[in-house]
Amino acid sequence: MPDSGYPWPIETTRLDNGLRVVVSEDRTAPAVAVNLWYDVGSRHEPEGQTGFAHLFEHLMFEGSVNVAKTEHMKLIQGSGGSLNATTNPDRTNYFETVPAEHLELALWLEADRMGGLVPALTQETLDNQRDVVKNERRQRYENVPYGDAWLRLLPLLYPPGHPYHHATIGSMADLNAADLATFQAFHSTFYAPNNAVLTVVGDTTAAEVFALADKYFGALPPREDIPAAPDGRTVPAGGGPGAETVTTDVPAPRVYVAHRTHAFGTPGYDVTTVLATVLGSGRGSRLYQRLADGERIAQPDLVGAYGVDLAHGPAPLIATATARPGVSGDRLREGLTEVVDELATVPVTAAELDRAKALLSTMWWRQMSTVDGRADTLGRYATQFGDPARAGERLPAWLAVTAEQIAEQAAELLGAADRATLTYLPEETS
Repeated sequence: MPDSGYPWPIETTRLDNGLRVVVSEDRTAPAVAVNLWYDVGSRHEPEGQTGFAHLFEHLMFEGSVNVAKTEHMKLIQGSGGSLNATTNPDRTNYFETVPAEHLELALWLEADRMGGLVPALTQETLDNQRDVVKNERRQRYENVPYGDAWLRLLPLLYPPGHPYHHATIGSMADLNAADLATFQAFHSTFYAPNNAVLTVVGDTTAAEVFALADKYFGALPPREDIPAAPDGRTVPAGGGPGAETVTTDVPAPRVYVAHRTHAFGTPGYDVTTVLATVLGSGRGSRLYQRLADGERIAQPDLVGAYGVDLAHGPAPLIATATARPGVSGDRLREGLTEVVDELATVPVTAAELDRAKALLSTMWWRQMSTVDGRADTLGRYATQFGDPARAGERLPAWLAVTAEQIAEQAAELLGAADRATLTYLPEETS
């Protein structure tokens, strides 16, 4: 295994308008991944504009000055490529993977919707995509058992005013209340070249990408007054985690326990990542061994733990379990919290640590094995930390974590006083 977590070349430049361009050449296959990270997510949304970043994830596929509605998707897929977009609290990204000969097409399309979306945005398109988001909320969050867990956990972990207090899906009231001009202003504010990173990985050269980036993006004007997101590194006093019990139409009791830890990209969060893997990844994890295989109070395929990789505040660590038939919510919650508490008192064994690091190594290299996975990773590190090469630090940092560091972090951050607890109970048990 290479010593570095990123053993491919990385070259960067910055256009005169502020667009950062990252290229990693790989001639293994005749394909290129294009990934555009915008430094805008739900944490940037001002009061009254929640859900805007996520709505633009939809709107930016609905046409721009030179590209008709749905044509972006048709052009990429018709060229043998694939594409998508995602939004989270920290950022929005748009990405496509295409045969190498269609690199110029992909860059032209991304440049056109960066600079040409607002003039093409109509009231009809806005209304249509608002309805799409409403349907998404119903289908993914409201009409699915346990589907609103993330919407409930965030306010339990982060008080009002914190940038991670609300989820990316946002408030339907906010989306309904805003007019076309408000949405146009939001896009003009954040979707600017100097608020973005363009990353290309695959069968191309840095010189080719830099020239094409300048050709298609270079004339787009920068935005000089992009507002900074609220500072999420500290949580206001009195904003301690809370607890909530929801009695609703679910098939079995389910419990989530969550804690604020450290920001993604810090040494503390590297410890959190390994800790979460020991606690809840797979059949060898502590939660599985105790709750699913040992005490047999949790369903085997519905028990686990994970960190949510947020970079601009104390990121959450979440552990969850769903009860077997006949097991109460109280019993499940007791078992789950016992295992979490024991991370501070029952030392992680060498075997547990080796297993966790092997799982993380596999996960990392699986991400790095594709051009699109590498493009997204480099875009993240360039956007959030100013240097795509810092991606190479992540795997070595995980491999350096010790059992003592895990116990220290568990004692410091995973105590009952710092715990958010969300419990779902079936209606018939009330």
